[in-house]
Amino acid sequence: MLSVNRRLVLPLVVFIVGALALAAAAILTFAPSRTSQSGTASVGGPFALTAQDGRTLTDKDLQGAPFLVFFGFTHCPDICPTKLFEISEVLRAAGPKGETLKALFVTVDPERDTAEVMKSYLGSFDPRIVGLSGDRSSIDAMIKAYRAYSRKVPLKDDDYTMDHTALVYLMGKDGRFIGAFNIDQPPAQAAQEWLRHL
Repeated sequence: MLSVNRRLVLPLVVFIVGALALAAAAILTFAPSRTSQSGTASVGGPFALTAQDGRTLTDKDLQGAPFLVFFGFTHCPDICPTKLFEISEVLRAAGPKGETLKALFVTVDPERDTAEVMKSYLGSFDPRIVGLSGDRSSIDAMIKAYRAYSRKVPLKDDDYTMDHTALVYLMGKDGRFIGAFNIDQPPAQAAQEWLRHL
């Protein structure tokens, strides 16, 4: 009975620690300590990462249209595929007006998520979702610039998973942070919110 309780307690403790870490990351992300002239939190900045087609994508390539940023990884069991499906639904709901919209899926696990892996994984979602990978230092720099959070969590048999920020960031056509994007609202409503920043 004691061993059963231990087996139940450990995943619960890991879950609670992860949830607290994600909550802390959300607070740090939008804390008013670092603000721009407009008064919004200073989130985002220059980056140069590898897209799933092998080409380098930079922040300058995205200027001219508002875009979403979501941090995740391809081995994610539930949150990432759910968010990517929801983003795909919003892009579909945007219709022809949303042709220039893009959403970035930035891996927090570049050791496993190569461009080829990202390409295969994203084949099930809207083609306007761009998977970004790169070396660990470049990924860490983007995570820091977006005031996001990620942490490797060891599992049994030398495997691991990743805790990470689950927020979807809405960035303006000038590349500046607008706010957290509410992906939980109906797709048509979310699409209208995104499109009004065109």
